[in-house]
Amino acid sequence: MRFMRRFSDLTLSVALVASAFGVSLLLPLPAKAQAAAAAQAPAPTSAPTRGNQAIPKAYPIRDFFANPERAYFRLSADGKTLGFMQPVSVEGAPRRLNVFVQPLRGSRLVGEPRRLTAETARDITIYSWKGSDRILYTKDFGGDENDHVVAVDVATGQVTDLTPGDKVRASLLDELPGDPHHILVTHNRRNAEVFDVYRIDLRTGRETMVARNPGDIVGWATDHAGRVRVAFSSEGLNSIVLYRADEKSEFKPIITTDYRTEVEMAAFTADNRRLYLVSNRGRDKKALVTVDPARPDVETVVFVHPEVDLGGATWSRLRRKITEVNFVTDRQQRRFFDPAVQRLYQRIEARVPGMEVLLQSLNKAENKFIVAAFSDRTPGTRYIYDAKADSLSVLAEINPKIPAADMAPTKAISYQSRDGLTIHGYLTLPVGREPKDLPCIVNPHGGPWARDTWGYNPEVQFLANRGYCVLQMNFRGSTGYGRKFWEASFGQWGLAMQDDITDGVQWLTAQGIADAKRVGIYGASYGGYATLAGVAFTPELYAAAVNYVGVSNLFTFMNTIPPYWKPFLPKFQDMVGHPERDKERLARTSPALHAERIKTPLMVVQGARDPRVNKAESDQMVEALKKRGVDVPYIVKDNEGHGFRNEENQYEFYGAMEAFLGKHLKPQLPPRD
Repeated sequence: MRFMRRFSDLTLSVALVASAFGVSLLLPLPAKAQAAAAAQAPAPTSAPTRGNQAIPKAYPIRDFFANPERAYFRLSADGKTLGFMQPVSVEGAPRRLNVFVQPLRGSRLVGEPRRLTAETARDITIYSWKGSDRILYTKDFGGDENDHVVAVDVATGQVTDLTPGDKVRASLLDELPGDPHHILVTHNRRNAEVFDVYRIDLRTGRETMVARNPGDIVGWATDHAGRVRVAFSSEGLNSIVLYRADEKSEFKPIITTDYRTEVEMAAFTADNRRLYLVSNRGRDKKALVTVDPARPDVETVVFVHPEVDLGGATWSRLRRKITEVNFVTDRQQRRFFDPAVQRLYQRIEARVPGMEVLLQSLNKAENKFIVAAFSDRTPGTRYIYDAKADSLSVLAEINPKIPAADMAPTKAISYQSRDGLTIHGYLTLPVGREPKDLPCIVNPHGGPWARDTWGYNPEVQFLANRGYCVLQMNFRGSTGYGRKFWEASFGQWGLAMQDDITDGVQWLTAQGIADAKRVGIYGASYGGYATLAGVAFTPELYAAAVNYVGVSNLFTFMNTIPPYWKPFLPKFQDMVGHPERDKERLARTSPALHAERIKTPLMVVQGARDPRVNKAESDQMVEALKKRGVDVPYIVKDNEGHGFRNEENQYEFYGAMEAFLGKHLKPQLPPRD
């Protein structure tokens, strides 16, 4: 099976679909931050009970945001070695997530784990096996997102940067499972704005160009033999799918659409002659279809859901077919195309009742799997499932420090926008408190063309543990709800998109859940923009606000995008606004240009090396407020980018946020040890 998505072991609730402007910041902050928060927050009141459930104690910030002690399990191709990550201090540096390996006998770990990597500056976030004798991972430098692809020889421990160079941004295109010595990568060393494809020899590090980018290609896809056969081009407001029969042929366009019609690659068919695509051509919802490149305008629909977009598909290399597709309504759902895979899920799910199940890794024989079982109240447990023995063996509980019973259930909700759209979202109510006149945090997601989903979210649970209700809403433009809902966001930053958030606040107060005088707003990336827009354009609505790496000025934001986003710029300007054609609207909806309207206490958090939302976005907002004599708590970290990754920085941030929100929203605090 080929899994189309990667899931964090700590957080399984981030948006399933993220655009180039999306953000998934719910990664794994120091003890001194906890002490500072406790010292600055208002004194706790008594702790009454709601029903028979007492208010849980205040769990330490570290318990929510520390890296798990052992997680991110992955199986080697032969199933004889387990890879995992755990935080470790190397040569006295702060502890960082590094890759370890340990032998397996069947599903039982034997011997001692052995550390393979020695990263000291930042956590490793993504790694995978190349066969059974190498580990591949990516690393950036201080959050600049210029990722390099790195290989580690499992036997010798030799580490090789496969894509060296200053400001080179690289990614793994295809692991080439049928070729033990090579991989395909893309990088922009030749031209910062575009990505070429290279075949890299893992024995020597030598690279050979496989496909040269003429300047407009924004994506590549391979067939099951690892041949680059499909490319995606961006040309003004059009998107083009190009195809070639083999690597000696020229790419030729087969599908051209306006970018509002989306056509994405899922996989080749088993014979490498036709394409599985995720497409919304001629329909509102994305469907899984097959297309013959010789007749590209004819789609054969394999699966379409009447209410939501298709999320992704799973290809089985063993079965040589797509075995299931997934989509999200209020919760993640699956439609199976292979009875054996359906029975596999059923057997596993029967042993972890009440939990969501994901298969995170598997061996080449597809009879041994890493299973993630989680819920809204716990990141859960990781297992090895041995299909031959029908055995489920525990590998690790991801966060044993916090009992699931003390965490808050997350419920799907919906409300109507002022212009009649149905806005879906999730509401988390603090445990042990009456759902009436609560201090509440409105938490708009990043993207904005992404979405929130049901699952464990350490930020949400941290806030609920401190006595806040938390509202997450999938405002217009959020993905998964079809093209019409997505297009309803175009030209609506700070306008109808913001109204959807405002309408959520008013729904909360109308239900009697929220105390209208104690509503705060917190968001990251686009959610940070929505936070700033909320306090600038509806200043009476919020009593406190935290902006995390958020856009403040739509003009300067679009002038500082990374070079590799430039092919998307015409589309982005069509979706958000053109600096000349839409100058008046962009000025009207840029919070930094209306700082004089802000009266809500505001905290700002920024990574100095953020390539998406430049530090100047936060600087200009803070400076504009300080000119008015307003004191703005401002946290900047020089070794972070678009969101904090290092534990010590996260502890500091969340500790400061706890104290800030506590001061202005005055929650009924839980007891502390």
